[in-house]
Amino acid sequence: MIGSPANPTPLVRLNHVVPAGVGPLYLKLEWYNPFGSIKDRTAWYLLKGLAERNELDGKQLVEPTSGNTGIALAALAALMGIPITVTIPDGVPEEKKTLLRMLGAEVWETPDDLCPINHPKDGAIALARSFVESEATRGKYVMPNQYENPDNVKAHYETTGPEIWLQTEGAVRRFYAGFGTCGTITGIGRYLKEQDPTIHVVAIEPNKGHRIPGMKNMSESKQPGILDRGILDRVVRIDDATAYAMTKRLFREEGLIVGPSTGAIVAAAVQELQDDAGLAVAISPDSGFKYASFFTDILGDDGLPGG
Repeated sequence: MIGSPANPTPLVRLNHVVPAGVGPLYLKLEWYNPFGSIKDRTAWYLLKGLAERNELDGKQLVEPTSGNTGIALAALAALMGIPITVTIPDGVPEEKKTLLRMLGAEVWETPDDLCPINHPKDGAIALARSFVESEATRGKYVMPNQYENPDNVKAHYETTGPEIWLQTEGAVRRFYAGFGTCGTITGIGRYLKEQDPTIHVVAIEPNKGHRIPGMKNMSESKQPGILDRGILDRVVRIDDATAYAMTKRLFREEGLIVGPSTGAIVAAAVQELQDDAGLAVAISPDSGFKYASFFTDILGDDGLPGG
């Protein structure tokens, strides 16, 4: 079952990567959702919304993705008997592309130079739009459009946000999530701010030219229409080296097999928490199992700690 206030994903305290005397910092393990990421919530709400508006009738799905939303949509589409095409940057780890194909999705990879002045992910978005808008295929496809669809925000406003509030018994003082489609930070941040306006909502943004799957730098790609900057207290930028160093630490010191976006979010949160004693929650969007080939690039020659 996809996470809900009655059936929440785990919230675990980080015991080793957080300096003594600050925190506590808890990590919400979204890879406990059935298809392995926080995007399971989004995919379910996107499809439910399309069905309620009768926009699915007789159509195939097409969606741009960095992997996780596509995997969840493909799994749900398989259950519903709906064909799905996903467009995906070719730099996405091979494990994700393989899972998409195993689920029956038609996978179109977009080269990094398709949109050379923007982020490669924007090329996948442009290609998906062409399926919906071109004369040859118009009327055949419907695009859930996780970047613009308010159902993405609704998923987290109605499930993830209430879970965090209940699991911390209202004690959460800071919340950390990355810039991606921005449904997570907008939905959860909005819910938490409604419960207590003094809660700090902090967005994590990778540097330009980053290589952190699932995250966006807003100066090199189009800002998702669903992002509500009004609920943000700060934006913290993080570089790839720091993100991957923390990813490695989470593996080796906390025993948590997390994806690289989790490393980026936790690294930024730890920096922020240096002088803060309140309870903080950070999102762990997915596990590291889909990134095994990707991680070989950040291991040292011997693969040992510090390599």
